Amino acid sequence: MEKTTLYLSPELRRSLHAAAVRQRRSQAELIREALTDYLGKLQRPSMPWIGMGEDDEVSGATSEDFLRSRWSGE
Repeated sequence: MEKTTLYLSPELRRSLHAAAVRQRRSQAELIREALTDYLGKLQRPSMPWIGMGEDDEVSGATSEDFLRSRWSGE
């Protein structure tokens, strides 16, 4: 793990400290858990271009056959 520094408002720091005491866990553990939960819920970027050129008549096999016929001079 790597160490990092956070600046917290006094209210947030007091809340974090109180939660750590209540749960008998370290503040660092609570912060890691909260960040893991938050970042896990973020929407991952989509890749809208995937499937744009989709064609029911063209497949990997048919495109390879086409290329073979063009390259071999058939």
